[in-house]
Amino acid sequence: MNKTYFKQLEETLYHEQLPNGLNVYILPKKGFSKTFVTFTTNYGAIDREFIPLGKDEPVIVPDGIAHFLEHKMFEKEDGDVFSKFSENGASANAFTSSTRTAYLFSSTDKVLDNTKVLLDFVQQPYFTKETVDKEKGIIGQEITMYDDLPDWRLYFGAIENMYKEHPVKIDIAGTVESIEVITAEHLYECYHTFYHPSNMVLFVVGAVEPEEMMAFIKADQAAKKFEEPKKIKRFYPEEQHAVAVPSKTLQMDVQKPKVIFGIKSNNTHLSGLDMLNYEISMQVAIELVFGRTSAFYQNVYEQGLIDESYSADFSMEQEYGFSMIGSDSANPEKLVEAIQEAIVLNGSDWTYTDADIKRITRKKIGFFLRALNSIEYIANQFTRYSFNDMNLFDVVPTLEKLTMEQVKEAFESIKNVETHTSFTIIPFEKKNDE
Repeated sequence: MNKTYFKQLEETLYHEQLPNGLNVYILPKKGFSKTFVTFTTNYGAIDREFIPLGKDEPVIVPDGIAHFLEHKMFEKEDGDVFSKFSENGASANAFTSSTRTAYLFSSTDKVLDNTKVLLDFVQQPYFTKETVDKEKGIIGQEITMYDDLPDWRLYFGAIENMYKEHPVKIDIAGTVESIEVITAEHLYECYHTFYHPSNMVLFVVGAVEPEEMMAFIKADQAAKKFEEPKKIKRFYPEEQHAVAVPSKTLQMDVQKPKVIFGIKSNNTHLSGLDMLNYEISMQVAIELVFGRTSAFYQNVYEQGLIDESYSADFSMEQEYGFSMIGSDSANPEKLVEAIQEAIVLNGSDWTYTDADIKRITRKKIGFFLRALNSIEYIANQFTRYSFNDMNLFDVVPTLEKLTMEQVKEAFESIKNVETHTSFTIIPFEKKNDE
């Protein structure tokens, strides 16, 4: 078992890759009574075209199938898995994102027993036509519910504006129509391709004894049979440089207009330290220009163009990335104009100093160090970094080494107006009055 000590953070990370390919990471936390365990596969909503295990030709599966599969994993022939966790005093959950699917539990007692339940139910699929058909109605209701949430529609509307071909533009749950054609055979095909241990990470953090936990996991995995690890071939369409739609407006039952200004990143296919450096540079650049301590924020706030819902951030994965700046706004058109002007102004006249960079990086380091007190935060973030060949514990040293040149270069990458879009939601009555 490999052991890495991060002196600055006073954290020791244990790691071992098992013979079946599973990467196991254990992070003991002194003073904690709770343990948090996540079992995550490198498989999400964007993985809709791939070559299935044992086949030679690519297939395109229905949209929303990764999320559908996540739901079905909890139902077994002998009942619902949640009840087993409850009997052991554990709280269990799962989530699907565009790039990964995670199964997790937290408990203060019977951690090994709960780890066994987690490993077994994720590694023993059970799908039938009857249970799959039943789930379609449940997930269909979930999709309809999210369709009625303005903030969700705003977020995905902005992404749909940005991407013409890439499947990140598709809602993670799919559509009522797309899930209707999902079969048990589809689920098994996706499961056997993406749920192999070699495509997964098991992460344990909290009140745990590393040697005991690792020995338990190794014994469990050694007792199970798996196919030989094989490289998964995934296919993503070529995405154009420019956004798909420059702007779009949607009517919904809202009291006040909502708007997001999206900036599409074309620095895709980065991984490892290159990705970490770019991601952090972009986050600092966005914080400098559009954060709550910026001159821009003060200006639009005084004009009444934003409220407490305001946010500005940058998100990235290996296949896509984007900045989003938005708020509920009495005048969304004017807010969009202000954002555009700020990009032009700072793109031609960069006036920030090294002291400004230091101020933002210190703030981010402080947030990160506080976040390390949350085992949930560590577990969820660690896996995301791991799948992108990054290390969560490299965040602080990368922030400390960040230079003005890196931040300025990152901001330069968002200047092209072809990569800008806006998505606005307005009340019904406003459009009727126009």
